[in-house]
Amino acid sequence: MLRTALLLFCLCFAAPVQALSVVFINPGHANETYWFTASRCMQAAAEDLGISLRVEYAARNYKLALEHARALAGLPPAQRPDYVILSNEFGTAAEMVKLLSDAGIKSFLAFSGRGAGAAGEELGKPRQKFPLWLGSLEPRASDAGYLTGQTLIAQARRAGVPRIHGKMPMLVIGGDRSTPTSVFRLQGLYQAVRDAGDVIVVQEVMAAWDRQRAAQQASWLYRRHPQVRMVWAGSDQMAMGAMAQWRARGGQPGKDAFFSGINTSPEALQSLSDGSMTTLAGGHFVTGAWALVMLYDYEHGKDFASEGLELQRPLFVRFDAALAQRYLKAYSDADFSRVDFARFSKVKNPAIQRYRFSFQALLP
Repeated sequence: MLRTALLLFCLCFAAPVQALSVVFINPGHANETYWFTASRCMQAAAEDLGISLRVEYAARNYKLALEHARALAGLPPAQRPDYVILSNEFGTAAEMVKLLSDAGIKSFLAFSGRGAGAAGEELGKPRQKFPLWLGSLEPRASDAGYLTGQTLIAQARRAGVPRIHGKMPMLVIGGDRSTPTSVFRLQGLYQAVRDAGDVIVVQEVMAAWDRQRAAQQASWLYRRHPQVRMVWAGSDQMAMGAMAQWRARGGQPGKDAFFSGINTSPEALQSLSDGSMTTLAGGHFVTGAWALVMLYDYEHGKDFASEGLELQRPLFVRFDAALAQRYLKAYSDADFSRVDFARFSKVKNPAIQRYRFSFQALLP
């Protein structure tokens, strides 16, 4: 009797088990459709996995992203998160990883990996120069550039757009020159151009992922290159800016000029459905949710190192009008609570040998 009472006393006053804590330093704006959707998807995954997730937005400002990392590193040890998920926007990952590592905080790169060049060398490989940088998961961004470029070129060819010395001219509006995601999307596009053989990129500009800046650039690009009827953009918002400027000139996107985009804002999906946007790739916003699955498994003894430390997965899909409507019907409110993210965990499902991460897994 006394033994039973003592056991009950110990159970009642035992310290509660703390939930795994993760902070995501989101590089975008809180009202930016893509990054808001990515955060909502992560929050749904965190709830399924019993993770305490906090999202801090850097508003496309790399200095603010660094301030977030510095603030987390400066917290008292008991208040620091277990993990921080970062995106290597503008090549800032190495500095943030160092700040966190010096404070004993584990980090993981999602959406955009370490990339090549000096920034990638500064960071080094996971778990080497910075042992607490565990790894990365990024969509194979070249797929997005290739898929949209290929479809855009095919449509322009069918429409018989004007040619310059036998080649169809194209304008390219990229994001920036330092974020690996932007670089790889452009690489995919230029591979599609090379494969086509009858396309020439007459000018490439960078709009810093900004819709208004893309519109301003498109205004003078159209005047400089009056024969162009094909515009590739590295995001849906930049594409929408270029399309708006074409309309302002009296043009009709989808009829007398053709545009492509990347990401899945409702506006872009509707534009795809009504034919004003020619092609769209997206679905990769789910990357952050998959990163949480990997970190949950790592925390519970299933290291993702068995599949690699720097994972690139084909998370992009090319949307057509039917898929656009299917997605909008299911997730126009960015509520992903109907998805059971726990079923993708190796810890919770020991039969899983390799992660089955895909955008299609979200679709009912």
